Amino acid sequence: MQPTWLLALSFLGFLSFLTRSISLLNWVFTTFFRSPKNLNNYGSWALITGATDGIGKAFANQLARQGLNLILVSRNLNKLKTVSAEIRAQFPHLKIKVVAQDFSGNISAGAGLIEEAVKGVEVGVLINNVGITYPRAMYFHEVEEEVVKGIIRVNLKGTTWVTRAVLPGMLNRKRGAIVNVGSGASIVVPSHPLYTIYAATKAYIDKLSRSLYVEYKLRGIDVQCQIRMCVPRRYRYMWQQI
Repeated sequence: MQPTWLLALSFLGFLSFLTRSISLLNWVFTTFFRSPKNLNNYGSWALITGATDGIGKAFANQLARQGLNLILVSRNLNKLKTVSAEIRAQFPHLKIKVVAQDFSGNISAGAGLIEEAVKGVEVGVLINNVGITYPRAMYFHEVEEEVVKGIIRVNLKGTTWVTRAVLPGMLNRKRGAIVNVGSGASIVVPSHPLYTIYAATKAYIDKLSRSLYVEYKLRGIDVQCQIRMCVPRRYRYMWQQI
C-alpha cells in the first residue's frame, strides 16, 4: 500500500496536469475552431484611436468589413479625412465620424471631444490603439522630459480617459467590447532596457485590461489586451476574435 503523502502528492500532480490540459484545449478551441462573433451584437459603432496608420488603420478596415460604423480618432485631420474617404469608397453605406485629437496635448479636452462624438450612437467596440515610444533607444536618465511626459500622456492617460468616455454607454446597454493594444515589451520579455518608460506604460495597459475584465465581465462587457511584438508599419494586422 502506498503512503498517504505519496498518494496526496500524486493527486496534486494529476490536478495540475488536468488544469493545464484543459487550458490548452480551451486555447486550441478558441484559436482554431470557435466561430467568430458577430460584432454588431455589441453595437453598431466602433471607435478606434490612432486610426490613420498601421494597426489602427487595419482595425478600422476590418471593422468596416464587419459592417460597423466608425469613429476614427487621430491627431492629423488630413490623414483622418484620407482614411475616411478610402473606407467610404469601399463601404459607401457606412457612417463615419472623425475626431482630431493629439493625446500628447490636453487630455481633458480630448476626452470631451470623444464624449461628444459618442453621444447618441451605440459604440459597441472600442479599440485603444494609440501609443508612442522613444525616438531611439536611450538609457532612462537620457530621456528628455517632454518625451517622458508625452509617452505617459498618450499611452497611459489617453487609454484611461478614452475608456472612461466610452464605458458609460456600454454599461447602459449592458454590452460592449474593449480591446487595448499592449506590447510584448511589458510581459513577454523579462525586461525591456533602453525603452523602460514605454514598457512600463504598456504594463499598465495590461493590468488595466485584466482588472477591467474582472470588474465588468458580469455586466456584458468583454475586455481584451492584445499583446504584440515588433510590427513594421507596412504590416497588415489580422483581426483576432474578441
